[in-house]
Amino acid sequence: MRRRNKLFSLVILWGIIYLASCAYPPPLLDDADTVHAEAAREMAQSGDWITLHANGIRYLEKAPLMYWSVALSDKLFGVSEFSSRLPIALATLGLMFASMLLGEFAFGERAGFYSSLCIGTCAGIYLFTRVLWPDVMLTLFITMAIYCFLRALEDLKSESPKKSQFVYGIYFFGALAVLTKGLVGAAFPAIIILAFLLIAGESRQLFKFKLFTGTLLFLVVAAPWHIAAGVSNPGSLMLGTPHPSQGRGFFWFYFMNEHLLRYIGKRYPADYDTVPLPLFLGLHVVWLFPWSFFVPSVISEIPRRIRNIDREQRMTLFLIVWAALVILFFCFSTTQEYYTMPAYPAFAILIGAALAKAEGRWQQGGKVLLNTSQIALACLGVVVFAAGAFAFWMTRHITVEGDIAATLGRNPGAYALSLGHVLDLTPRSFAELRVPVIGTALTFLIGTCAAWFSRRSGRHLASNITLAFMMAGFFFFAHMSLSVFGPYLSSRTLAGAIDREYQPGDAIVINGEYEGGSSINFYTRKQVYILNGRSANLEYGSYFRDAPQIFLDDEALAGMWTGPNRVFLFTDSEGLEKVNRAVGGQAFELGESGGKLILTNRESKLP
Repeated sequence: MRRRNKLFSLVILWGIIYLASCAYPPPLLDDADTVHAEAAREMAQSGDWITLHANGIRYLEKAPLMYWSVALSDKLFGVSEFSSRLPIALATLGLMFASMLLGEFAFGERAGFYSSLCIGTCAGIYLFTRVLWPDVMLTLFITMAIYCFLRALEDLKSESPKKSQFVYGIYFFGALAVLTKGLVGAAFPAIIILAFLLIAGESRQLFKFKLFTGTLLFLVVAAPWHIAAGVSNPGSLMLGTPHPSQGRGFFWFYFMNEHLLRYIGKRYPADYDTVPLPLFLGLHVVWLFPWSFFVPSVISEIPRRIRNIDREQRMTLFLIVWAALVILFFCFSTTQEYYTMPAYPAFAILIGAALAKAEGRWQQGGKVLLNTSQIALACLGVVVFAAGAFAFWMTRHITVEGDIAATLGRNPGAYALSLGHVLDLTPRSFAELRVPVIGTALTFLIGTCAAWFSRRSGRHLASNITLAFMMAGFFFFAHMSLSVFGPYLSSRTLAGAIDREYQPGDAIVINGEYEGGSSINFYTRKQVYILNGRSANLEYGSYFRDAPQIFLDDEALAGMWTGPNRVFLFTDSEGLEKVNRAVGGQAFELGESGGKLILTNRESKLP
């Protein structure tokens, strides 16, 4: 394939997978998804590009770049699911191109193309861009910083007298990474580069990288927002508070609480889960699927020594150091699966290079590892098809009334996992998922077998492209499944029920933590009250003097409930009994969806 055709095919693949899934359905989800979308919406609405706010409360724990991009998207296209998701989708396309660029530089054009296919169609990148998290942007900037380092290192080691034009790119992209997700954006490139130079015995090269002027560039890009945020959010604006910050303002909260204390597991409040370490490590096989099946070919390319090696072996060594250090970094901290996304490009390029080399040896008889991996994938495709067919057959006579929430179990202990809600599925649930289940089964059967047949006949490019488009088909059915889960994971339908009856002066109340019903806030575009939920990510900001008085206890709710205005109360079914006691049983149900309800103190006037 010509380079132009490769780029065009990558854009088409990205459009099918990521651009097409930006729009509704599924809706934005409760918790981080709509909290972050709401913070960007309020930024665009208020014009305050320094201090993030969510539900009118200062939201100071996050770096701003993702929110700036979403707010700009909201300005350009209007507030919607599409505008909220578009910057993440564009960052994914950028990461595909960055992986291709780095893969081409390190191992050649074919390896670069395969690297891009891998990063764009692996399960982890798709899964972890379903929520408005900044990690794919962080990964893009880290990848570009590392690309600039490798280009600069090669230029500086050459006999050419000119200085490398890529040196300053290291500092520029590192600064953008810091503005995306804090100090880890600078820590990862710095640690990876320093460790590689030490291992390779080239630490003296470090002093050729314009450390002084490069650091100045880094500060010019990264420092202004941090300084402005510190000036805008001093501790003197805070009330007396039981929060450990004790009125110490943005700098303490952002750098100490959200960086150092979070890393060592002592951040306040401790409202985050962690994945058991063995599972955290092992799941990388899933996140890199289906390309993780070619890891045996990668292992065969690992250099047996670290000194006096050729250029490709040096590149392989660098990528191994990159991937290993990112994963190792989080082994000593709280572990969430998406934290190690910055390691994915290193894995993708290693896999792309191993595929290109194995294909080059195919005609010379070096086909065992590659062929075995392809056969294993085909076998998995048969197994997935058999499981899907069995699930379809067993649920063929089951009918479900209402949405999927009525069929689900509850396994809160598993919700630390990104796919934890999958364990809530019961046999009845599959009756609601028949189409995506059988679609996935057929996609895997046809895709893996077609890729194997192409590989056998020596059409390697066709085999890899077949796998990529197989994953595009799988993601389509995964997106369809998320739409079915929409009422369970989002409250958009209930927000619509409120909007139909809301009048000026009415109040909307969320029972529990804000994050549990944040999509009510986002979709109604109205500030909400919080019942017994002054905790989690809004707690710190709630102690500033200008914070709106939106936090209620049972007594305050009871007074509001008997007042002259309409009150809409969001709660899940588990909190219903307690809410009824607080309001004296005088409640009318306005709507129910996904195991969540809207109660009101007045009967509906609409038919």
